[in-house]
Amino acid sequence: MRLFAKLILGFILLSVGITLLYRFVPVPVTLTMLTDGNGITKDWTSLEGINRNMVDAAIAAEDSKFCSHNGFDTDAIENAMKRNAAGGQLRGGSTISQQTAKNVFLWQGEGWSRYARKGFEVWFTFLIEHLWDKRRIMEVYLNVAETGIGTYGVEAGAQRYFGTSAADLSRVQAARMAAALPSPKTRSVKSPGGFTRRYGNTIAARIGTVRGSYDTCVYE
Repeated sequence: MRLFAKLILGFILLSVGITLLYRFVPVPVTLTMLTDGNGITKDWTSLEGINRNMVDAAIAAEDSKFCSHNGFDTDAIENAMKRNAAGGQLRGGSTISQQTAKNVFLWQGEGWSRYARKGFEVWFTFLIEHLWDKRRIMEVYLNVAETGIGTYGVEAGAQRYFGTSAADLSRVQAARMAAALPSPKTRSVKSPGGFTRRYGNTIAARIGTVRGSYDTCVYE
């Protein structure tokens, strides 16, 4: 029991320390990147260097309550559970904060390890919500999210798909990247078709609603 208590205390101290460090220091690499057989293309960019279109597109696509929740969207989680229980296509209710916690500190994949990961995800989501601010969460998210095969972060994605920097992303370009975020290896950004194109158009239309109303925690 004494050894177990020491292990728990050590984990808490280590996780808090790393989380505090990443509040100020760019995340150098993640486990997802290290295990990607396609290599790593990334270019850390501060939020000042990322067009607001991309921030608003991410909120519109992934987490409309980003500025109002404490890391967990209970309504989205309940809806996802009901849909999954009814036998529909499996869907999660993860917020941008939860996705950031998973991408930075944990691993991807399904199976039994997914349940263990979810427990750690709750802990790290709690930490970043209390030790970072929303602006930092968004900045890290947009720099570590997988945006294509072997491509991480919106700067690398913007260069890959549009030959431009994240600072110059148009509303349509940002919306297309956001539409592909849930499945960047299979959804085309540059020449989207079908669902991805329609979803991208919907996100682009929502950006005007998000701006100044749902992104205030990032810009005010």
